[in-house]
Amino acid sequence: MIVSDLQYWQSQAEAILIPNRIIINAQSRHALSGKTYDCISPIDGKILAAIPDCDEQDVNQAVANSRVVFDEGSWAMLAPAKRKKCLLHFAECVSAHAEELALLETLDMGKPISDALAVDVSASVRCIRWHAEAIDKVYGEVAPTASDELGMVTREPLGVIAAIVPWNFPLLMACWKIAPALATGNCVVLKPSEKSPLTALRLGQIALEAGLPAGVLNVITGYGKTAGEPLAQHPDVDGLVFTGSTAVGKHLLSVGALSNMKRTYVECGGKSPNIIFPDAPNLDKAAKAAASAIFFNQGEVCTAASRLLVHNSIKDSFMASVAEAARAMEPGNPLDPATQMGALVDESQMQRVLNYIDVGKQEGAALLHGGAQSLVDTGGFYVQPTIFDAGTNKLTIAQEEIFGPVLTCIGFDTEEEALAIANDTQYGLAAAVWTSNLARAHRVAKGLKAGSVWVNYYDGGDMTAPFGGFKQSGNGRDKSLHALEKYTEVKATWINLAD
Repeated sequence: MIVSDLQYWQSQAEAILIPNRIIINAQSRHALSGKTYDCISPIDGKILAAIPDCDEQDVNQAVANSRVVFDEGSWAMLAPAKRKKCLLHFAECVSAHAEELALLETLDMGKPISDALAVDVSASVRCIRWHAEAIDKVYGEVAPTASDELGMVTREPLGVIAAIVPWNFPLLMACWKIAPALATGNCVVLKPSEKSPLTALRLGQIALEAGLPAGVLNVITGYGKTAGEPLAQHPDVDGLVFTGSTAVGKHLLSVGALSNMKRTYVECGGKSPNIIFPDAPNLDKAAKAAASAIFFNQGEVCTAASRLLVHNSIKDSFMASVAEAARAMEPGNPLDPATQMGALVDESQMQRVLNYIDVGKQEGAALLHGGAQSLVDTGGFYVQPTIFDAGTNKLTIAQEEIFGPVLTCIGFDTEEEALAIANDTQYGLAAAVWTSNLARAHRVAKGLKAGSVWVNYYDGGDMTAPFGGFKQSGNGRDKSLHALEKYTEVKATWINLAD
């Protein structure tokens, strides 16, 4: 994929048409109230567009339309091969708009354009294709019965799905939700974060261009309390899926239960441990991977390896190597393809990260690298890659999810101590272990309380592997065939074949 240069992307940014209309029943329009809010680019703090500030009126229209479309069966009852063909075409249309979508993502939430292209858009296309291909390859079951009976186990779509997605990977997380939901025959009302709505709005337009029937995918924008809350509470929503903070995830689980006991699945935060033993196959590679695992996407990643557990016998030299790798990842212009770390999503997130850095200093953690705002004169929201030696897992920066480029290092002496530190968290989303000892790799991987564990690697896997967390990192799974389970109900049909 050709990434071009800074001048190219700056010229594209000046010319791009910013989407600023919601999509309901194939109609592109403003919020019924006429209210808007400013979408601000974290690159330079400038306004990109006025975005519809939807409320309960818009939510009711979107859900009512999705309900009618689902109940009439034009999508839910469509032959699997035809639904597959439609979604494959949708994937091709998304791919055809790759540069536009990547640029919108970068302008909207500040990630480097090279990552937006190579990671976000590419993975989104793969996600839609993969779930499309799965449509006619998933079978029901036949129960073992007597010869005069037939027992069938089938799956049916839930109905109307509310998908509330985060601001760190707006396009990809939207596709993780809508692809399996649409593949299984549901209709979706998609609500992106108010901080990063642009690619979701464009995705809704592309879906229509690709021929998805009106009302199968509706897209609304707005704030959590005024748009997300009524969507989650709506009695005609059958399933609620969410990616975001643990606090909001807990609230939505309660809302889903108290409204109409809708099926509710949440993928929430993490404080993932990355464990380095002295016998790691390649310590230099492990150090570079440790830096990338926390500073990629500015640390705004739920699986970010924000806790680095290093054996005390190699801790000093290893942390020097991590700091060296961090120096090569200083923030730069997100439109420059050479940039490895961009801007934080907005000023409030930048202040949150800087506040945690101050707390780390106040609680006695040793600052090894970074620790300050960067590129102040741009008007954007940048923070240096920051590394602390915490000394203990009890510090605030070792326990709370910061969601920014802040790495906390903790030493250990034994395998048992490493596991105890790694599991000493409310979260359980991801973890990694680096060792050449196969027996140790198996023991530690089994002992880690996390939904994804990587050995001598960080952030591995593809669409074939499920993604989700233990403990307060959420429930349910995205990706793989397991994702389809969230969007379907199991039905048992028992037939009497006797005369």
